[in-house]
Amino acid sequence: MRRVWVDPAAPQRDAIEEAAKWIVHGRVVALPTDTFYGLSVDPFRQDAVERLFAVKERDVNRAIPLIAADVDQVVTSLGALSATATRLALRYWPGPLTLIVPAPRTIAAAVTAGTHSVGVRVPNHDVARAVARACGRPVTSTSANISGAPPTDDPDVVEDTLGDRIEMLVDCGKTAGGAPSTILDVTSATPRLVRTGAVDWDELQQWL
Repeated sequence: MRRVWVDPAAPQRDAIEEAAKWIVHGRVVALPTDTFYGLSVDPFRQDAVERLFAVKERDVNRAIPLIAADVDQVVTSLGALSATATRLALRYWPGPLTLIVPAPRTIAAAVTAGTHSVGVRVPNHDVARAVARACGRPVTSTSANISGAPPTDDPDVVEDTLGDRIEMLVDCGKTAGGAPSTILDVTSATPRLVRTGAVDWDELQQWL
């Protein structure tokens, strides 16, 4: 595994492009986000997604969330957002709110776990967004751990547990940690809470 230090305040272009190159070529890269470290692959490559499941020893019946560079990238890659999803995205992105939206037919089937929908968010982390932008599409961002273990905010833990399984670790030091992203299903007219997290459900209900 190649470990590269990247300044989160001023990401080096060559490191961002290297991470994106690995992802585009079907490999697994660990990236920091505004919560924890995540594992990124190209969600439109079935072979890459299968490799991700093998790295994590993850049940294939569990869907994989995505992160994107911005709202425009979400719309271009996944399809138009509903009015409610658009309002939520404009209010809470970048940030720890994952929206479950309809998945395009071109996405790898394992990403959706047969649900035909996918969770996506724009993280409040310059490096994560820069890598997604360099890839030209959203990337996966499931926690950088073995399935069943707690997520980690520490790149040293990522290397210790996954160093022999992934191609690259983008090291930005410890991330903020805390609560994971809140997950909200917006595939129907009435948003549904799937997982409580960093954005309070009561706040979301009042805002909506």
